[in-house]
Amino acid sequence: MRAAPTILHLDMDAFFAAAEQASKPSLRGKPVVVGGLGPRGVVATASYEARRFGVHSAMPMGQARRLAPNAAYLVPRFSFYRSISEQVMELLGRLSPLVEPLSLDEAFVDLEAGGVADDSASARAAGERLRVDILATTGLTGSVGLAGSKMIAKIASEEAKPDGLVLIEPGTERELLAPRSVRILPGVGPATGEHLRRAGMTTVSDLAEAGEDELVRLLGRAHGASLYLMAQGYDDRPVVAERDAKSVSVEDTFDVDLHDRVRIRSEVERLAERCVARLRASGHSGRTIVLKVRRFDFSTLTRSETLRGPTDDPGVVREAAGRLLEAVDTTGGVRLLGVGVSGLADYTQEDLFAQAEAAEAAEAAAEGAAASVAASASASGSPSVDGAGGDVAAAVTGVSAVSAVAPVEPEAEPVERRWAPGHDVRHAVYGAGWVQGSGVGRVTVRFEEPGSEPGRVRTFAVDDPELEPGEALPLVGRG
Repeated sequence: MRAAPTILHLDMDAFFAAAEQASKPSLRGKPVVVGGLGPRGVVATASYEARRFGVHSAMPMGQARRLAPNAAYLVPRFSFYRSISEQVMELLGRLSPLVEPLSLDEAFVDLEAGGVADDSASARAAGERLRVDILATTGLTGSVGLAGSKMIAKIASEEAKPDGLVLIEPGTERELLAPRSVRILPGVGPATGEHLRRAGMTTVSDLAEAGEDELVRLLGRAHGASLYLMAQGYDDRPVVAERDAKSVSVEDTFDVDLHDRVRIRSEVERLAERCVARLRASGHSGRTIVLKVRRFDFSTLTRSETLRGPTDDPGVVREAAGRLLEAVDTTGGVRLLGVGVSGLADYTQEDLFAQAEAAEAAEAAAEGAAASVAASASASGSPSVDGAGGDVAAAVTGVSAVSAVAPVEPEAEPVERRWAPGHDVRHAVYGAGWVQGSGVGRVTVRFEEPGSEPGRVRTFAVDDPELEPGEALPLVGRG
């Protein structure tokens, strides 16, 4: 614990929704909800105008639509949000070498390590300058909390919302926390909160009065002891500049439950490819492959397999994920699939055993294919089986014998372009705009830019050759 409030917590205000309002003049001051728009989508962020109707993050999108039917519902633009986040993190980096990002819109900063604050006055001045700089650079607002510990700084930034700054003097932590709900403490979620409620503890002061021994009895040694210290206002966790990634994963939720086992296997393979692409982009490899399956009844299963060495080979990850899928019962349908890689390393090790097994499998498949073709030719009276030679050779060189003899799929018809609500477009005549909605072969676009007045709405055919996907425009003009 510090004697001066030199730990800063920044939390951007309704970040995704605020970024959309700033980039779309017609939405400013109106309820905006960002998230997945499918039947099983959830709210990622709601603007403060939408929150007045009871809409909040993690709420099912269907429920949000019932509460705020007239809000604007938009699909996230993560590359756009990431570009703004990079600007914000650069400003934080100017304050201190110790910046600990928690997400795109949230971070801790050690002001003392940066030499910009050593008492309450200098800490407040640094926080106010940061808020001004963020607004000037991004056009968005952020809330700042300042305290002697990370826990209290985060509580302070929550009290500062929206667009404010709250400084909590060291030494006042216990008085601040005592009347608050136990849920305000890190690590106390719904389950732990309910467990404590049943034991008669609903406020932080209840935890402090119960004592460490009672909390350890209820929650176990590590969690109970930690919670008791936090109830006293004690938190000595340092600001950590870099966090080592523990895993890389991707997952998809499907609008309609998947029942076809072949389709499920195909989706797992696709997720494995995406996971490896993300793994390689991070400069890592990994030893443990993890499969996540959420079934029709919301039960979630995870299966894992640890390899002999770290890999970033998409074939190895794909096959491992496929093997894990074989051990999962998907009867009744699947609503979510995920593939992850953990046990990360910054090098790769060729899995010679896996390669040997693959070669053996290929040889066995080749022999089986050759025998099958020969038997078929013999039974039908065919004069020769030479035509199978190419397929058998392909199997020996590592191509699946099953795919080699499978019928050729007909060429897929061109997929109609899809226009997601909120995404950027550009028209050859009308310029930059964004999609308000689409359907029945038409797409409605509002043409406006961050610095313009609310724009006009026009409707086009979804395949209009003059309408193309566009790039997000900066919220603040470049000088």
